[in-house]
Order: sequence, then C-alpha cells, then structure tokens
Amino acid sequence: MALIEKSGGIDGFVDYMLHKTKIVKSARSALVLSYVVGVIIFVESSITALISGAVGKPLCDKYKIPSAKLAFVCDSTSAPISSLIVLNGWGALLLGLIATQVSLGIIDMDALSLLIDSILYNFYSMAALVVTFLAIWFNIDLGAMKNAKHIPKDKDLLQNNGVSMSYMLLPIILMVIFVFVFLYLSGNGDILKGSGSSSIFYTMLSTLIFTLFYFVGTKNMNFITWSKTAFLGAKKLTPIALILLFAFAIGEVTTELKTGHYLASLADENLSIYLLAGVIFLISSVISFSTGTSWGTFSIMIPVAVPMAVTMDADIALCIGAVISGGIFGDHCSPISDTTIISSMASDCEVIEHVRTQMPYALISGAIALVLFVVFSFF
Repeated sequence: MALIEKSGGIDGFVDYMLHKTKIVKSARSALVLSYVVGVIIFVESSITALISGAVGKPLCDKYKIPSAKLAFVCDSTSAPISSLIVLNGWGALLLGLIATQVSLGIIDMDALSLLIDSILYNFYSMAALVVTFLAIWFNIDLGAMKNAKHIPKDKDLLQNNGVSMSYMLLPIILMVIFVFVFLYLSGNGDILKGSGSSSIFYTMLSTLIFTLFYFVGTKNMNFITWSKTAFLGAKKLTPIALILLFAFAIGEVTTELKTGHYLASLADENLSIYLLAGVIFLISSVISFSTGTSWGTFSIMIPVAVPMAVTMDADIALCIGAVISGGIFGDHCSPISDTTIISSMASDCEVIEHVRTQMPYALISGAIALVLFVVFSFF
C-alpha cells in the first residue's frame, strides 16, 4: 500500500473517476465510491481502510465532506468485509483456531465447514455494512456526527501529475487473483482445502516483486526509492505482528488452563442455553474494546466459546459467529484498535473524533446483532 501511494496511482485513479467518467458528482456518490472500494478490497482490513481512505480523501475535500464521515466509511468496510469474505488472513486465523479445537478433540467436525457455517452468523458485520450504506445513501447523521465539520486542506489533493491509475489497479487486481491461485496450489487443486496463511504470504510477496519490476521498470521510481518505501511500509506493521504473536500465546494458555470448560460449568448452572450466544457476543465485545484487537479476541474467546457450546449442547457455529461479531464490534468502538487508528489516519481525522462519531452507528449494529443471536438460539 505504501508503494502504491508513493507511485501516484491513487491520484491517477481519483482523477479518472472525477474528471473522465463523471461517476462522482455529489457528496453521496463520493462516499459510495469509498464504500464500494472498501467492499471490493477484502484482502486485509488495514489495506482496505488505507485504499478506501486514499481514494475518498480528495473527493471528500472537493465536496466538503467531514473527514469523520470518511473515517466511518473506511472503518465500517474494513474488518466487516474482511471477516465475511474469508479468502484472506482473517480466514487463515479463524480456520487455524477452529482446527486447533478439532485437533484437541473438543469437537469432531470439519474445520472449514464449521468456519463457513460460522460466517453465516457474523451478524454484526452484516448489520454494520447495511447501516453504513443506509447512513451514506440517506445522509443520516447521528450523535456527534451532526457536529462534524469539514476542514479545508492547505493543498489541492486533486492535483494529478499525469500518473496512470494502472499503478494502483494492477497491483490490487493481481493481489486478489494471486489469493485464489495460491489457494488452488496449496490445496492441490482444491481452493477450499488451500492454506489461507500461506496463500496470503505468497500473494503479498508476489505482488511486492511485481511492483519492483513494474514501478522501477517503467521509471515511476528508482530502486532506492522503492526499497525505502517498502521498508517503511513494512515497519508500520511491526507492532501489529507483535500483538498477534502475544494473542496466539494467550489463546494457547487459555486452552491449556481449560478456561472454557470452567466457564461452561458455571454457565451450565446459571445461564440459559438461549442466552449463551448473546453472552459470548457481549464478552467478546468487552475484551476486544479493552485490548483493541479483534484477532486477539478470537484467539482468547474461541478456545473458551467452543467448549462452552459443546458442554451446553448449543449451536457451535452460532457461538463462533458470536465471537467473530463481538470481536469486530468491540474493535470498532475501541480508540486503541489498529483499524480505528488506520482509518483515522487514512482520512485525516482525529482518532477520538472518529470514535465519537462512529459510536452511535456501531451501537445500533451491535444491538441488531445481539437481538439476532438471541433469536437464532431458539432454532
């Protein structure tokens, strides 16, 4: 993403959409374009937020749209869409956590089938996408969003130096194609059996090599600039990698301590089976809000939720879906979440303003999800 931004491809794309196609003609169409970009780029939540913000920022400046509203769109299409279309690192993580429960003998099911079933119960992500689209289309401002103001930029963000938008589109298109190619190769001809984590790794590596030959070969930038930009882009992800490392460690400790069995024994005596999924959703939300990481929440809560569901004879897929939804809900509301910070940064919005303006929409989506988890527990 750092290389794509440095190449000027994003500026070329914005210039094309604004001046040549005339697709963007109003504030609503500017936000809809950012929303659509966020939905299409499902490879990784941070990349989604960065690209959506980079595309929408100059358009929002032209139509005097508050940066808080763009940050809301970026954040609400990053983690939700990445957790619904799991041909990415999210799918790899969740599949690995579920497969661990299978290998420990806690459940006797196919991990991939269970993951797909769980995604169908990812109610918060679905609700967030619908609420966000309705807010854009009908220009619904709730709470602090009513007071959000557009701050004019000192420079013209719509300046284009004649750089082709292919510098943005080609790497992104290849990124999406490579995911399926490597899933096919790692699964020996079966995409559904491919390794998600390996596919994402080789996809990013292949795309990175492509940018080297394409950007340097076409003299868009020299090798030194390419190297420095790639290094700085990778450096920004170091804290996130450390969070994930420790999150996996916590998940393993939780499993070894049999925390899930202990909580299940307490819940079996004091909690109705019809409220289990709802309670798991709320607990996951609190953990995610406190830690600022949905992935860490998955690593902590799936080893807890699965044994609880098994012991109480509840719907395992529904409970895993509650973990996923709760992790994303808390992550959306948390001021220390990586996607919250990245969405704010990509939109030139203050983090606290983004949290305050997004909160009402997130709470509405969370309330809808909670009701659905209780309702579906009866089926």
